[in-house]
Amino acid sequence: MLLFVPQDEGRSRLAPMAETTETGVVLVVDDDDGVLTSLVEILLAAGFEALGFASADDLLEYGDPRRPACMVLDLHLPGLNGLDLQQELLRDGDQVPILFYSGQGDVESSVRAMKAGALDFLQKPVEPDELLAAVRHALARDAARLAERAEVKELEQRYGGLTRRERQVLAAVVEGLSNKQIAGRLGVGEKTVKVHRAAAVGKMRASSLPELVRMAGKLGIGSAE
Repeated sequence: MLLFVPQDEGRSRLAPMAETTETGVVLVVDDDDGVLTSLVEILLAAGFEALGFASADDLLEYGDPRRPACMVLDLHLPGLNGLDLQQELLRDGDQVPILFYSGQGDVESSVRAMKAGALDFLQKPVEPDELLAAVRHALARDAARLAERAEVKELEQRYGGLTRRERQVLAAVVEGLSNKQIAGRLGVGEKTVKVHRAAAVGKMRASSLPELVRMAGKLGIGSAE
C-alpha cells in the first residue's frame, strides 16, 4: 500500500506503508506516475523499503538516506534528466549505487552512465526478477561501502589518540623496520621504541601485525612521518 507524502512547494513522494524485511532503502525516480507506482509496488511486495520521487529535484530535496540505499533512475526525466542527476550527485560526493532504466536505443546514454559509475542499465519494460536481483546487488554493495566508511572513521579516531612519537613508530613498523632500525632512525633507545610500539598497537586495538598493517593501509599510512 502506498501513500503520497506532501513535501515543500507542493511536491510529493511515494512512501511505503508496509513492514519491510530487506535491508536498505530503494529510491525510485520516474515522472510517469503509473510506472513509478508499479516499480515501488514490486519492491514493497518483495520486502524492500521503497520511496518514489516524481523528479530529480524531489530526490535531491530528500537528501542522504544515511543507510544502505540504491537508486532506480529513469534516464529521461523533465528538467534535470537522469544523466544530469548522476553528475550532480557525483559532484556532491554521493556514491549511492544507481540503476538506470530506459527504452531501447539508448546505447550512447547507457555507455555514458556506466562510465560515470552507474551499477547497471536496465531496459524497459523492466522484468520484476531482473529489477529485484539488481536492487539486491546494489544494496549489498552500498552496505559494504558504508561499513568500510564507518571502519575508516573509527580507525581515524583511534589514530587521532596516538602521540606524535607513537605515530612515527607505527609508520616505521608498517614499513617493516625492526625495533633496532626504528631506534636508529628516531635517535632513541630500543626500549623506548618498544614502549611506543606497544602503546600504538594498544590504542589501535590491533591483535596482530598483519591487522595493524591492514589498518594502516586503510588510513594511507606507509612510511614514517
